[in-house]
Amino acid sequence: MSRVDLPGEGTGTAPDSAHYRTVLGHFASGVVVVTGATDGGPCGFTCQSFFAASLDPQLVVISPSLSSTSWPQVQRSGAFCANILTEEQEAMSRAFAVSGGDKFGGVGWRPGATGSPIISDVLAWVDCRIETTHEAGDHLLVVGRVVDMGHAHGSPLLFYRGGFGGFSS
Repeated sequence: MSRVDLPGEGTGTAPDSAHYRTVLGHFASGVVVVTGATDGGPCGFTCQSFFAASLDPQLVVISPSLSSTSWPQVQRSGAFCANILTEEQEAMSRAFAVSGGDKFGGVGWRPGATGSPIISDVLAWVDCRIETTHEAGDHLLVVGRVVDMGHAHGSPLLFYRGGFGGFSS
């Protein structure tokens, strides 16, 4: 396999933020809405940093921003649900990405085993208890132990190079 040299590669200095975002934007990721149950009702936020960490025990990781106003509410509950969105749920992704407001207005959901909201019509959901949290720069790495999960049929909402799209095989 041959190597492709890209502009700005191999300088030995840390890339600027714009170049960092451009390069990492070439990695397509799914989109989840992370939800939690609070005394004031359900809360949640959009998160594209979600991955499986371990099969035994079953652990997943989310990475909320330190500046998130929703994450501290979810964290206090000790649990979260990662709701994996379908390609038809781009508007929901955008709504949950905004700070404040009633994000659950008009959104159907039911409580999962942890009490965290499972959003209606998502592609899949993973209900977790918070195992541990680690600081990682301007974000957190939150490890969740899977309590319950489920899936439906459809295609995922993808985030790629700053925009949303779907999947075609």
